[in-house]
Amino acid sequence: MAGSTLPTSAQNAAQNALNAAIADSPPPQPEAGQIDEEQVLELEASAPDIDSDRTVFEDPRTFTVKHPLYSSWTLWFDSPNTKNRNGAPPTPSTSVPATPSTSAAQGWMDDIKKVISLDSVEEFWGLYNNIVPPSNLPPKANYYLFKEGIIPAWEDAANKDGGKWSIQLPRDKNRSVIDQMWLYTMLAAIGETCQSPPDAPKPAPPKSIITGVIVSARPSFYRLSIWTRLAPSSNPSPDSLPPDTHPSEFGESLRLRIEAIGKHFKTSVLGYTEGQRLGGNLSTEVEFLSHKDSEKKPKGAKKWVI
Repeated sequence: MAGSTLPTSAQNAAQNALNAAIADSPPPQPEAGQIDEEQVLELEASAPDIDSDRTVFEDPRTFTVKHPLYSSWTLWFDSPNTKNRNGAPPTPSTSVPATPSTSAAQGWMDDIKKVISLDSVEEFWGLYNNIVPPSNLPPKANYYLFKEGIIPAWEDAANKDGGKWSIQLPRDKNRSVIDQMWLYTMLAAIGETCQSPPDAPKPAPPKSIITGVIVSARPSFYRLSIWTRLAPSSNPSPDSLPPDTHPSEFGESLRLRIEAIGKHFKTSVLGYTEGQRLGGNLSTEVEFLSHKDSEKKPKGAKKWVI
């Protein structure tokens, strides 16, 4: 199976950021013993104003400008070491609770640990550079990056009518690329780059539909998932919807919107071609399944394959 490749847009963005950082880096300053009075005056004159706006590229130590994300996000984590404490029910083998119910959700969240909440680009990269990558996670460990205020469980009001795009990849063949795939999945979520439906009505943009992303490490495979707050199979009829419901949140428009997320996930995030077949052995295709259909496993579940 082919590995993921770095998208051109990501290469350009990374190179531009590096060029900006290099171009704006100040020249080396002399050691303290080498600075004379004239140099001190020059340094004082050139010292940044405490009230001035400075980006992280202009001053990586005392920058005053943060680049806010569209939404705030929270990273959650669980592993075998965080489970079964205080008599809590064991976490199931999949990356979602087995039965959506209030009691199940409470036990599920007892096992999951909140790592940090973030709302800026700088905070995201600080987090990413200081946590264990998925390739080094123990089996049965999971990272969950969800919008602030949404817990990574079916029972949450933001998730109960939704579903998930997911892919399963053999662990031994994908350990070298899973970290990159997880990074791009997170960037697509926090950058909200895969949520614009085709021919979206104007002028009001549709409400964000992605609630979170998950990476799961298992003894034989990895699983990546993108969760949505709506799913075509569980969407009510237009007559029962509030009058201010966006046109892209029901019917064929919703189906196209969910499909666009799946295609973006497969091609721009994971690096595969749209028609590439991935299933076989421990691999799955890029599949969508509503949370309500997930309850029907192994019978009656309707998977949507991209």
